[in-house]
Amino acid sequence: MVTISDIAKQAGVAKSTVSRYLNGGSVSAQTKNKIEKIIKKTGYAPNSFARSLKAKKTNMLGVIIPRLNSSSSNKVLTGMDSVSRQKGFQLIITNANQEEEREIENLLTLASQKVDGIIFLAKEVKEKHLETIHRLPVPVLILGQRVNDVHTIIHDDYEAGQKIGRYALNLGHRNFLYVGVPEDDYAVGVERKKGFLDALETEKESFARVIQTSFSMMQAYDQALDFLVDLKETFVVCATDNIALAVLKAAKELGLSVPGDFSLSGFGGYEATSFVSPSITTVAFPFQELGELAVREMEQLILGEEMPLEVVMPNELVINESVEKIND
Repeated sequence: MVTISDIAKQAGVAKSTVSRYLNGGSVSAQTKNKIEKIIKKTGYAPNSFARSLKAKKTNMLGVIIPRLNSSSSNKVLTGMDSVSRQKGFQLIITNANQEEEREIENLLTLASQKVDGIIFLAKEVKEKHLETIHRLPVPVLILGQRVNDVHTIIHDDYEAGQKIGRYALNLGHRNFLYVGVPEDDYAVGVERKKGFLDALETEKESFARVIQTSFSMMQAYDQALDFLVDLKETFVVCATDNIALAVLKAAKELGLSVPGDFSLSGFGGYEATSFVSPSITTVAFPFQELGELAVREMEQLILGEEMPLEVVMPNELVINESVEKIND
């Protein structure tokens, strides 16, 4: 079994230096790289229990995800896992299945398990959530939704909507169909849509018809088989990439061409959008980087350091093959 002493000996440094690195302390870049290579080579895993006795912490982070079949949540978790391993944290992951009562229950259960902090990937944050969070003895970091008095990391969904709107207008499109999701998910259901619709306000002759589906690809696909039959709009904007993928499948089954009969876009930047034909134009969100940042910020909150209440992540318009310019 590899120990800190073994790591220190191979690195040619003191045990205290290795311990300082493992606990996130200040270590030179050269020493840090040397220790990391040895840890990777030896497969060393910090003894979280022994460290917690010394620090009076469990070195465990609770995570609440909205649902199991979410591509974005999986990428966020990948980022969390990567940094957690570096920091010596263990993740306890719970699924809320987009149910408010389960979210509340998970918050309370994780706190009772003595986690050092909780990272909550929120679909919606209601007063009951806030009442529970403010009673907990550990810090809570919310991802994905804007909350006034709790630390949050959010995507700029409004800006993302504006990017798609401005891009489509510049290509000459004026008639749009926006396929949205329920507004209880405020970031995706409201902010994203509002950004898009506000962008269209800059062009007086533009018009958008809005319909609602769910996050389910199957439901979006079934609805698309209906609304695509008599589609008059030249551009279909979907609130998520999964919805866009469902619309693309329905279009092919109906014998419609994308972008020949209509242009198509989504939001998310999921890998699948690049592996279909045509590849789908989207706004990519840095989900993995969000997960990495969440663990780093949570560590600072656990240490009692001052942190901004809100951090906004950037996004990027990814132009693929599913959109074409409207001829004058």
